[in-house]
Amino acid sequence: MPPHPPTAISGGSKLNRRKEESKSIPARPERRLSSNLSGRVLLQPDNLYHPFSNSPSPEIRQRAAFIKQHAYCPHPSHHQTTAGNGNIGVTTTNQSQPPAHVSFECPDCGIPVSCSEDHWADDYESHLQICDILRQINEDDHDLRSGRFFPEFEYGGPLIEEALVNLSNWDTYLYSREFQAINEERSLRHATKLLTYPVTIASVLHELSPYNIRRGGRLTPEGLKSLSALRYSLHPPRSGAGMDIKGLRANPPPVRIFILGARAESSLPREVWIQLSYMFPRVAFHLIFIGPESMANRDDEYPLPQRTPENPFGAVVEDRISHQMKISTFVEYYHTLHKAGHFHPYDPYFDCFMLFHPGLGHPSSSHEWEETIPQLLETKIPILVTGYTEYDMKRDQKWVEEKVGGEVDLLMEAGENRFRSLRWDLNDLDPQDISCGNWGIWAFRGKRYETTNRDPEP
Repeated sequence: MPPHPPTAISGGSKLNRRKEESKSIPARPERRLSSNLSGRVLLQPDNLYHPFSNSPSPEIRQRAAFIKQHAYCPHPSHHQTTAGNGNIGVTTTNQSQPPAHVSFECPDCGIPVSCSEDHWADDYESHLQICDILRQINEDDHDLRSGRFFPEFEYGGPLIEEALVNLSNWDTYLYSREFQAINEERSLRHATKLLTYPVTIASVLHELSPYNIRRGGRLTPEGLKSLSALRYSLHPPRSGAGMDIKGLRANPPPVRIFILGARAESSLPREVWIQLSYMFPRVAFHLIFIGPESMANRDDEYPLPQRTPENPFGAVVEDRISHQMKISTFVEYYHTLHKAGHFHPYDPYFDCFMLFHPGLGHPSSSHEWEETIPQLLETKIPILVTGYTEYDMKRDQKWVEEKVGGEVDLLMEAGENRFRSLRWDLNDLDPQDISCGNWGIWAFRGKRYETTNRDPEP
């Protein structure tokens, strides 16, 4: 596992963190034809490091130009352009120079990080904290565009019900699910970048979850109550169903997982989401992606349908994925659907909310959640939340406590996610801001009040 960067790195702009899923973009236009005809790999494993500006990939060169056009030099002599967290760089009151865009690429990581070589050298100790991780990001991005074959994206299939999954960590999960052996750390980072989404959900809801109410297990007594209700439905006893008429049995409704504020996770390959159903072989799932960006850049794949009386919110329904999973996508804010009663009633035995990197406390997105969070609390069903970094996660939790703290039951204490993405991501608007998908996770629910009978006074 790669070393952690300083935990105080801020969440940055969540709108600019996008999951890069392209796997075989040609490295050089002039070599495109020959490489496609011969099947020759464009970049060898020992030739993955290239400065962004001189990258053999046109896409990465374009990204370098974007960074130089929008990112600012973090040297303390410049006036600040964004609110920092106080732990990156040297703090000083001598901010005599105006903000300047980055133009100098660090020779060690190949990413534009300073406006000049002098400022890079002067602030080198600060940059050194994340230089190794930035180089890792550089090489990972080039590897995805190297043209090689990616066996790490071949996922495990269904297993017999008696085969138990081990959710202690990534290694035990991949082994118990009988994935192909992944022997390279870079390949493991690529695989976990996508798998972190379904496995993070399963690691909390599964009866063999590593989170418990023992000391250090992070689960609270209220969390055990809520998750026990879901686990009762996710792990039902055998019903005695068979293939003949005598074996007909009534099937329970599917377990609904509402993924709010969905962005790139809604466009993940469907075989990635099917991994969730393989861990719960006796139940069906209905994944519901909700958010204005839930269909971004997917118009060619799924054109948005017209809004009709039968489909008032223009939902895109994928019901041919498997007999255990259905996916619906709503390009709409949740509070609009909630007011319309579109998903009512909610059942704590069959429903759960999932918020991947919602940015609840981020200045640019918190206003979008002010109406939604109270509505989520009304349902009294679990709400799982992840964050890019510890700073991002703590900021979201603080925002919830300030807004609706008196109406919240904490189900799971905030902490590092065992199934976070092992691959680090770079914020193109601020190269000092690095994060990884689903770094931390915590959970809450609307407060439940229990009535008690009061003995009549004599």
